[in-house]
Amino acid sequence: MTKANQENHKWRAQFPLRTVHLDFHVGPAVPDVGKDFDGDAFARTFHDAHVDSVTVFAKCHHGLLYYATQRPERHPGLVPGLDLLGGQIEALHGAGIRAPIYLSVQCDEYAANEHPEWLALGPDLRQVRRPAVGAYEAGWQILDMSSPYADYLGDQLAEVLGLYGPVDGIFLDMCWDQPSSSRWAMAGMRAEGLDPASTDDRDRYARLVAHRYMRRYASQVDAALVAGSATGVWFNSRPKASLTLEREFVRHIEVEALPTGGWGYNYLPYVGRLVRSLGLPALSHTGRFHRSWGDTASLKCRSALSYECAQILAHGLSNGVGDFLPPSGKLDAAAYTRIESVFGHIAACEAITEGTRHVSDIALIVDTALGDHPGDAVIGAVRVLQQLRHQFDVLARDASLAGYPLVVVPETTSVDPGLARRLLSHVDAGGALLIEAGSVPHGPDGDAFLASLGAERHGVLGYTTLFLDLSGSPLEKVSHEIDIRVHGAAHKLRCLEGTDVVVGLIEPYFERNYDHFSGHAYTPPGQPSAWGAVLRHGSVILVGVPLLAAVAAEGNEEYRTVLRALIDEVLPHPLVRAGGPVHLETTVLRAASHTAVHLLSFVPSRLAHDLDLVNDPFPIVDVEVAVRVERPPSRVRLEPSGTALPFHYADGYTTSRVTVLDGHAILVVDD
Repeated sequence: MTKANQENHKWRAQFPLRTVHLDFHVGPAVPDVGKDFDGDAFARTFHDAHVDSVTVFAKCHHGLLYYATQRPERHPGLVPGLDLLGGQIEALHGAGIRAPIYLSVQCDEYAANEHPEWLALGPDLRQVRRPAVGAYEAGWQILDMSSPYADYLGDQLAEVLGLYGPVDGIFLDMCWDQPSSSRWAMAGMRAEGLDPASTDDRDRYARLVAHRYMRRYASQVDAALVAGSATGVWFNSRPKASLTLEREFVRHIEVEALPTGGWGYNYLPYVGRLVRSLGLPALSHTGRFHRSWGDTASLKCRSALSYECAQILAHGLSNGVGDFLPPSGKLDAAAYTRIESVFGHIAACEAITEGTRHVSDIALIVDTALGDHPGDAVIGAVRVLQQLRHQFDVLARDASLAGYPLVVVPETTSVDPGLARRLLSHVDAGGALLIEAGSVPHGPDGDAFLASLGAERHGVLGYTTLFLDLSGSPLEKVSHEIDIRVHGAAHKLRCLEGTDVVVGLIEPYFERNYDHFSGHAYTPPGQPSAWGAVLRHGSVILVGVPLLAAVAAEGNEEYRTVLRALIDEVLPHPLVRAGGPVHLETTVLRAASHTAVHLLSFVPSRLAHDLDLVNDPFPIVDVEVAVRVERPPSRVRLEPSGTALPFHYADGYTTSRVTVLDGHAILVVDD
């Protein structure tokens, strides 16, 4: 590309704001592929829907190619002479729309059938399939990346880059760590000094193989990118929690999160906060499908699409929606009517949030080794902090704690000596800490750390159900006349000097078992325990029961009430105080001239056997929202409508009353 052309195509190097990920997995028996493709109509549809980037396909899971190639994998039903990929790229670029290119990696039916020796094999030497179906059921065959298939794919990638470079980016899909017992993998493990009979060693080798091909393909792509590109290659299907180790391979992040496609509505609030702390530009895409990929003859409810896209924006990510191009090559107009209506609102909101940064009071420390689905303790923490309208970031254990008034450590984040030192330094510097005792390993190091927090542990109580004694709590907000049950192991915590019990513990009369029980569910509460459920030592809150996991597993309002009171004790001046229903989500952003607060009010409900759905926005009417700002504002407005709001300023907070009828708005406090 000449220098003049580079100047004319600067938009191709920019990070996208509203993307469509165009799915296209078309079996070889489908005829007349692309027969109705019209480049002008194709590009116009995306332009009119406010789309600025479309991920288009070179190779699908069937292992078939959709571009001008002499390779035998070209789709047999593709219209003769049609370069479908090239036509899409040309049309999109003509409309000022980026066109990164998709290739499937470990799913390749063509290569699997032509070269069965390249298949990944389980420890029983049976081929790996996704989903894990029988030999005579439809399912994807999985390739072994330690076999010559890695070179085969490298050649396909090189051809695409040579034909269509400089490219706007490459999306490589189905890139998980795949353990294998093929002859290629067995030889590779032995060469690395690993034991093929060991499950752990097979997993280690799978990670090693993945990193090798990621490094190789990233190098190929980097050499063929449009000048100054903000994006590069993305390796999909890998845990976002692994990005702390794998960011060397990527320039940007893409989060695949279709709530109705198996990810659920708990996924993005965790992963979105995790990836935004990594310092790379990031986007997330949901889907226009009622369920997931492949459910092409369906449309997602508009309210659900609005919620998911607004939530993506609120978490500081660029927006994306997954779609499917029918084999004919003509887009479904109904899908883009829906996408246009949502992306129009998102585009209007982008103008308000441009140049802002997220601000948070709380750091939630997680063990990234647990992956993108870290278990109940973390999900419970994310859920309750969100419900309490607290502003928080999700951080890896080695991240900086500077600037966070409160740090939260759930029981699944094991506190090693390094983290222990950093937590104590945080407390010594005046910071607050809420930590579950289950995160502290048993042994001398753990005992010393607990002693520094003002407590000692004497093992674990042998009951599966215990009870929180709230009647005598010094925390006014949690005083109740009923003892609240909580399931799971409780630690025997005793106060050292300067420490107080703020929530007591009651033990059952006895442990329930098959021949010694009382009642339907659990043995009733008996006598007060000698051990405390929650202890406080200055700015440290030590929780001896699995309270955060209980939030995720049970959703009991009392757990949230207890946690609200505990956090209020050590974080008395949060960034936001808001009334309204418990599902109301808030996210705070700041710019040089204003503070912005996303307000999201939607309620996912279990309306199908295994599916949470959003059918309507949940209006909030005359709800009070207070935002902590340094000085009285010049004005307060509700965007994107531009409605001016009355307000008052006192004690460091600007308070307004807001009404949001369509599920999402942004409260803007101008300096």
